[in-house]
Amino acid sequence: MSGSGTKDDPWRLTTAPGSSSYTMYRDEAADPPTLVCQVGSTTLKYHLSAVDDLHAWLRDQGDWVPLGAADEQKDAAAGTVEAWGRDEGNPVGGWYGLRKGYRGRFGMYLPPLLEELGLAELTHDKRNNQVRAV
Repeated sequence: MSGSGTKDDPWRLTTAPGSSSYTMYRDEAADPPTLVCQVGSTTLKYHLSAVDDLHAWLRDQGDWVPLGAADEQKDAAAGTVEAWGRDEGNPVGGWYGLRKGYRGRFGMYLPPLLEELGLAELTHDKRNNQVRAV
């Protein structure tokens, strides 16, 4: 595993198609506890509970689920990880993203972390990647 998930030793991750590298770490002292994602000079923040919640949802799906990554301003395709990360029926009642204007891309950045943690497996194609719980 690359990194321990702290600010000083973040997880070093790559998007499913392998086209972009980024880091993530836990900030448990934040309110609410936060998962901080650094992509170049851009910082995205998600509820820390997203890790366990997404894993549980993927287990419930029982099969491959499309990632469906999209920016906040674009609609997410139904049935995707991205759509679930915005859905009012998820455990946080809507967006897992915490930073207004940067709440999207949940389907891009969370699944590789779940794979790194041994909670999911991903396809690694140039596009239309999918994830499932392990």
